[in-house]
Amino acid sequence: MQISDLPYPDPGVPDARSGPRFLLWLGRGQLGGQLKSLCWGMLHFTGVAALPYAVGLGVDAVVDHEPNRLLLVGALLLAIGVAISVGDSMLHRTAVTNWITAAARVQQLLARKTAELGSALTRRVAAGEVVAVSTGDVEKIGWFVEAVSRFLAALFSVVLVCVGLLFFAPELGVVVAIGVPLIALAPLPLLPRATRRADVQREKAGKATELASDTVAGLRVLRGIGGEELFLGRYREASQEVRKAAVRSARMWALISAIQVVLPGALMITVVWYGATLVSDGRIAVGELVAAFSAVATLLYPLRHFQEIAMAYSFSRPSAKRAARVLSLNRTDAVVAAERTARTEAVRAPAPGGDLYDPRTGLLAPAGRFTAVVCGDPDLAGRLAERLGGHPMDEAAASDAGADADAEATAEATADTAGAPSVLLGGVALDELDLDTARTLVLVQDKDPVLLSGTLRELFDVPASGAVESAAALGAAQCADVLDALLQSAPDGVEDPMDARITERGRSLSGGQRQRLALARSLVTDPEVLVLDEPTSAVDSHTEARIADGVAALRAGRTTVVLASSPLLLDRADRVVLIDEGTVAAVGTHRDLLRREPRYRAVVTRETDEEQRLGGLELTELEEALTEIEGSA
Repeated sequence: MQISDLPYPDPGVPDARSGPRFLLWLGRGQLGGQLKSLCWGMLHFTGVAALPYAVGLGVDAVVDHEPNRLLLVGALLLAIGVAISVGDSMLHRTAVTNWITAAARVQQLLARKTAELGSALTRRVAAGEVVAVSTGDVEKIGWFVEAVSRFLAALFSVVLVCVGLLFFAPELGVVVAIGVPLIALAPLPLLPRATRRADVQREKAGKATELASDTVAGLRVLRGIGGEELFLGRYREASQEVRKAAVRSARMWALISAIQVVLPGALMITVVWYGATLVSDGRIAVGELVAAFSAVATLLYPLRHFQEIAMAYSFSRPSAKRAARVLSLNRTDAVVAAERTARTEAVRAPAPGGDLYDPRTGLLAPAGRFTAVVCGDPDLAGRLAERLGGHPMDEAAASDAGADADAEATAEATADTAGAPSVLLGGVALDELDLDTARTLVLVQDKDPVLLSGTLRELFDVPASGAVESAAALGAAQCADVLDALLQSAPDGVEDPMDARITERGRSLSGGQRQRLALARSLVTDPEVLVLDEPTSAVDSHTEARIADGVAALRAGRTTVVLASSPLLLDRADRVVLIDEGTVAAVGTHRDLLRREPRYRAVVTRETDEEQRLGGLELTELEEALTEIEGSA
């Protein structure tokens, strides 16, 4: 694989069971590139290792007054110089290629996993962690993949130097053969501590990145409540912890680097002292002493790669662990998915007009009807929306997502999803269908939709049936004021609001404006089943009433499920379902449930326990209030 061939047609299926296994899988996937880099590295380091011997032969030729042999040595030095230059250039080229292709493979895998999980990803893994994995961690992983071949080539040259000295100058060769392994192994006792400190540094840096990312995402809210200084203080504390951890880690690596300088220096002094003694005794020639001294001096270069591979692995291992954690997330429980994989090709999409049914909760959304779902627990509503879209959180993911959260909430999330059967559409399980097919049939808009930067026309350039025009969707979502605001802020010459640009994540718009644009985008797709989680939580009651009418009219004859607790939305629904303690507790119309179901009244009207004990609000009063709101809307 060359850089020009990127991206990969298929990045493959990674071994995400652990960080080291993921690194090993990456290495196996680049054996060709690693072998090329190793061969060029061996050429380069062989030239470096042969240089001292050629210098020694040249000194002997000068001492012995043999000009012909000196010319041969000069030609040998020229050949060695060419080998060093060519080998170094090609080693750098192939090593960087390995680094870039490995990083590209990891980024493709992360992008594919993000597309597979959709909005469910940020519910399982913090958004900041995803950012950290796809940026800094990818670089660290690529660094290790790049360093492997250079380390092996350096190891080859070290062995070559030691073996060569044993034949060229046996007395000095023994000293070097004993000293070099001691130099290479001396830092090993310090590596576990250095690795632990590097892990702590990377962990604290990852948490600081998560905090920064989440703070920026909620900056508008923080400004609204005056919480900027509070979160700035938290980030300042987190960054100071990162600095302290980095200093502690750097001290350990500095000690290892010092050992890599002091011990070779001591070996060099020993070789010179012992070699001078041998020369004075006439046991070796001057050229042999020069060759041995030069060989030990050149060993400093390949020995640096021993330290580099240790550092690369220490920094890449936690990065690979985080990447493997993200890549190991699945749409459904791994065992159930494995059992269904064999049947996936035989499963066909259901015929149009089928009911949507969730066996876990007992929720039934009849085909072509507007169904509203009321849940007292907002987290339960979010998990139910994921299930209805065919994206239930598997047990392992629920455990991972709650690793730093409250244990009781984690257990509830796990129990709510573990082993639950798939949602059925027209009698066909959604997670048995191809992912693209399932998403075409059922579209879920969560409560925090994201708007990407670009023009409004590009925002609505999404896979759609073509039956709903952008103008109709914008009208149903009551986006007239949003279009006016975009047109006013657009540069001169822009006359069509569809050509106006939206800033990243729609930060120039209010929360209600972003929410309505996202709703219009969902309406344009015109899926067979549209699931909306609190689509009007950020708009006023008058606008909410008009949106409810617009959505009901535009989606007439199509299956629509809205998870909400607003009376204005619930009163427009054909059918209202109350979910209590994870299962269907009551079904009816909004006014019927207000009359006969205390639990429903408690959620919708925010009725207190005391009011429930006294009999609650009278239905006539509620109807009068609702009629008054409708009239004002």
